[in-house]
Amino acid sequence: MPASFDDIEIGQVVGLGACGVDAEALKVFVAAFTPGWAPDRGAPDAMVYALWAKLDAVAATDWPQTKRLGVDALRWMRNPPAGELLRGRMTVMAKDPVGDDKGIVIAQHDLLDEAGRLVFSCLTRSVFTR
Repeated sequence: MPASFDDIEIGQVVGLGACGVDAEALKVFVAAFTPGWAPDRGAPDAMVYALWAKLDAVAATDWPQTKRLGVDALRWMRNPPAGELLRGRMTVMAKDPVGDDKGIVIAQHDLLDEAGRLVFSCLTRSVFTR
């Protein structure tokens, strides 16, 4: 990711890393947060969101992002099974400067499975420093 808002390009794609759906974590998550869900159905939507949020948080630690304003248009396409490797990516859709020291970046985030199929996507609005 570029060092500042002004270096970010519309259409730019940034990798968010990858993570697996751990079988033991799936069992623990289901027991704690989605009672009644059968782990053999794959990761529940809430866990898929948590996996994306973790990839996003780790990737953003080195970005000039100062605040996440919103996460919208959430879509869950499938529930990946235990053992599935998920890959995250972010595509910059739009950007708008706000004064001399910051700007808003609108981006689409996708979580893809090993076959490249969409598992989850959302739109974000974030503040970046200029």
